[in-house]
Amino acid sequence: MKSFQVARTIAAAPEVIWRILTDARRLADGSFGILRIDGAIVPGETFKLWSEASPKRAFPLTVSAFEPGKAMIWESGMPLGLFRGVRRFTLSPSPEGTVFSMREDYSGLLAGLIVRSIPDLTPSFEKFADGLGAAATGGQS
Repeated sequence: MKSFQVARTIAAAPEVIWRILTDARRLADGSFGILRIDGAIVPGETFKLWSEASPKRAFPLTVSAFEPGKAMIWESGMPLGLFRGVRRFTLSPSPEGTVFSMREDYSGLLAGLIVRSIPDLTPSFEKFADGLGAAATGGQS
């Protein structure tokens, strides 16, 4: 299985960060590595996302878990479990504000073949976390 992850301590309350994470328009403002989002980031809904990492491809993502101020999961995949991508966002209160973490895991029968074509998403994850920190702290992160 292949995965990517990032974590940051952000000097803001989980509720502040949550509002940003669930605001599709805000996430597509250019500072998160996301070019466009069609749809809403709400429980059980599917939306399409275009990222700087793969600008010509729309990724249909379903919000499969939604715990306000705590955790959210976006997932996508192929039928019959052939390939699945799962992105988990978690927010944990800390004395300095909130520990934000984001992790994406790939699995399924075809994962070995498909992950070869996935570029290193580490820079994209870093940009997302940096953008989130800056947005949540008014540019102070």
